[in-house]
Amino acid sequence: MGDFYITTPIYYVNDKPHIGHSYTTILGDVISEYHRRFGEDTWFLTGTDEHGQKVEKAAIAKGISPIQQCEETVVRYKELWSRLGIKNNDFIRTTEERHTKIVQKVLQDLYDRDLIYKAQYKGWYCVPCERFFTDKDMAEDHLCPECHRPTNELVEENYFFRMSKYQEWLIDYIKTHPDFIKPAFRANETLGFLKKPLADLCISRPKSRLAWGIDLPFDKDFVCYVWFDALLNYVSAIGYGTDPERFAKWWPQCHHLIGKDILTTHTVYWPTMLKAMNVEPPKTILAHGWWLSGRDKMSKSLGNVVNPMEMIDKYGVDAFRYFLIAEMTLGQDAGFTEEAFISRYNSDLANDLGNMLSRVAKLTLRAFEGKLPAQGIPGELEKALADKAVAAVSQVEQLVRELKLDKAVETILDVVRASNKYFDETKPWVLAKEDRKEELARVLYTAAETLRIVGGLIYPVFPEKARALLETIGAGTDFTFADLRTFGVLKPGTEVKDSAGLFPRIVAEKPVAAPAKETKKNAKEPEVKAESAADNLISIDDFCKIQLRSAKVLEAVPVEGSSKLLKLQIDLGNEKRQIVAGIGKSYKPEDIVGKTIIVVANLKPAKLCGVESNGMLLAAKAGGTLSLLTLDGELPAGSPIG
Repeated sequence: MGDFYITTPIYYVNDKPHIGHSYTTILGDVISEYHRRFGEDTWFLTGTDEHGQKVEKAAIAKGISPIQQCEETVVRYKELWSRLGIKNNDFIRTTEERHTKIVQKVLQDLYDRDLIYKAQYKGWYCVPCERFFTDKDMAEDHLCPECHRPTNELVEENYFFRMSKYQEWLIDYIKTHPDFIKPAFRANETLGFLKKPLADLCISRPKSRLAWGIDLPFDKDFVCYVWFDALLNYVSAIGYGTDPERFAKWWPQCHHLIGKDILTTHTVYWPTMLKAMNVEPPKTILAHGWWLSGRDKMSKSLGNVVNPMEMIDKYGVDAFRYFLIAEMTLGQDAGFTEEAFISRYNSDLANDLGNMLSRVAKLTLRAFEGKLPAQGIPGELEKALADKAVAAVSQVEQLVRELKLDKAVETILDVVRASNKYFDETKPWVLAKEDRKEELARVLYTAAETLRIVGGLIYPVFPEKARALLETIGAGTDFTFADLRTFGVLKPGTEVKDSAGLFPRIVAEKPVAAPAKETKKNAKEPEVKAESAADNLISIDDFCKIQLRSAKVLEAVPVEGSSKLLKLQIDLGNEKRQIVAGIGKSYKPEDIVGKTIIVVANLKPAKLCGVESNGMLLAAKAGGTLSLLTLDGELPAGSPIG
């Protein structure tokens, strides 16, 4: 059918892997496995970024060499990927010769063509981000505009890549290639960044300040900037500069998975570098959101990081993989709590899928001595379930190709729920009790065949549990999606095994007590008190508690199941946020994208129609019409109002 190449970012080896690393890599594994099952030749690349100041600092803190730091930490990544069932085709390390040679080759070529030059640089340097910022990028406090930590002012000579030369080309490319940056509001974010003049990129660090890096081939007193080095892994790993045929096979089908915090480096630095190298940009760059604990991004400094090893030790690999894929809508942030994890697992897997498998297996073992019976002549209920299961195959494939994995999982669960409903309607336990074998055989075969399709569809998400499911009903795991498009593949007489609690229900260690309900006996009617005008007055101190800020609307979509709610992605300057607003009857989504609105930024999070809202926009109301409060003139997103 074709070729498919997918990459994760390469991960810094300054510390152990966390949930963010795990999610991106599981996501890559799931997507690549789907494409293998689509019948495509697939290549999945991950790896580690082993140069730069953060790695050097971590090594110094431990009293070891940078390469020792790399060797010790890379093992943790490889061990975790093995535990998570990751089936990457390649693992690249930027300290490998196959990579460093290509980096130096690209540097020399660009230097020879005058696309790299030497000049004095003055700016503000952020060590955690390993990035320079100019005065125009900085606020008065000189905190990093990306991570909001202190920066250092530096004046030094360095080498620069003529990135500014490609600004107009990049703007045009993004506008004419809608699949290049996903989701669409991230493309708008990059275009917003490109409204300002694009500076040339500092691509070196003097060895007097940083010795751990790849030497510049034309000046041994400097090492290559870690981002310029790291980004080239995507091409060095597949034969760029060494194997033209192999590179030509994979690169045109390249899909990068990244976190939204490295959007600029991947959608500005990287395509301009490729343009200078006379290489086409990758097919798609997908920027996913962050995993949050409450409203905060998980971070080591806040002490709210989920340890993947602990989660898989406690609940198993497949349950962990399932939650991450099912819970996050790609592009949006998602919350991770153990309570949410347990709730989704019990609902989707223990109650729905596990229950269905257990019912089929036990009744087949009891009524047909563990041999799958022949279906016989299907009735209307059987045809309806078969049609739904087969239709789901095309739906799931389309959703995966659109990178909507949470929707794909929900489509699969819809089939499972339909199977349980089918069981409830046909009542096979009654058929067994009344010895109506022909009808019972029809029901059990139909349900088992539906489970075969479900098992195949869900296999890339949790392969070990799916393998066990398929083996329970006598189905194999050597299949493609083409094999799932036909209903009736299971052979009568196939041995069915006991599912033996494939998805045991999780009992929370600390159940939350439900609030006591007030009985009619002790309930009191609230006192109604006349409110004077003075009661509505607030002090200046009360008003100052409200944080009003300007925000730019990046994306707006309707909330499913509501005629008036819109889900907005907004830019608050130093962060992106999601809010829900009841303005759908006054504004179409496309009418408000790009507007600068006013929001209450410190409102407690709330859920509207099941969608989390982190703030509230301001609008005036006259009758049934709403009018957004917007700003007169251009102000930066996040400007305080008051």
